[in-house]
Amino acid sequence: MHMQSDHPSEPALTSSQAREFRDMILSWYRDNGRRLPWRETSDPYAILISETMLQQTKADRVIGKYTEFIGLFPDFAALAHAALRDILISWQGLGYNRRAIAVKKCAETVIDNYGGYLPSSIKALQALPGIGPYTARAIAAFAFNMPTVFIETNIRTVFIHHFFGDRKGITDTELHPLVAETLDTDNPRGWYNALMDYGVMLKRTHKNPGRRSSHHVLQAPFLGSNRELRSRILKAILDAPCLTEEQLVSLMGGDAEKVSNNLVQMEKEGFIGKRRGGFVIM
Repeated sequence: MHMQSDHPSEPALTSSQAREFRDMILSWYRDNGRRLPWRETSDPYAILISETMLQQTKADRVIGKYTEFIGLFPDFAALAHAALRDILISWQGLGYNRRAIAVKKCAETVIDNYGGYLPSSIKALQALPGIGPYTARAIAAFAFNMPTVFIETNIRTVFIHHFFGDRKGITDTELHPLVAETLDTDNPRGWYNALMDYGVMLKRTHKNPGRRSSHHVLQAPFLGSNRELRSRILKAILDAPCLTEEQLVSLMGGDAEKVSNNLVQMEKEGFIGKRRGGFVIM
């Protein structure tokens, strides 16, 4: 199913075309959809955790961590009152450890300002720590079944593949009307799950159509990156609190300037602090 208007920068669909597209995706999904633990619940807390973990991380890497995390911290109160050290230990292996701090701050805000209940409005969601425009709309759809419009990598792949032929440099501004026109407003939660799984399939069976997006960026390799160094520093402090800067430099391979710069930055971000001459998790 490929549709293109005479003006490819502004593709438009009739209601019957939109319905045909939805029927095709939903039919495929009924036979091929993935069973994922966060799809078995509409608990806003669980949805928030899954959406935070899934940012830039593939679902198969998240499943085990999500289940473990929910078991340890089952609700906003448990997460808000947990020690950051325990949260970071559970988060290890997912990467992007700033998100662990953000999700704890988010839980604290929900407890303090919303009585322990996640707000459903996009404006209120987006004002929470660590929640941006995409995540706010995804949470609204998956937790509250609200017919919001949003785009992520798999959704982008589907619409580029089906509506833009071989064009390159396609912007999300061009995709947005199509996502809105085809949205299943009766069941946005199920529709977005179907779209995402269909996009995953397209990436496996076609040369990733998402690469033709103007927003496509190749993720820098983790190995040898500063992200890896930060992760190693954090793990070392989790394993042995009160390590000095000199000890950390030695453990990290001797690049004193890089280690020092990261320690300063991680202290500013709220990961670590000094105690008895060494570094500890705050």
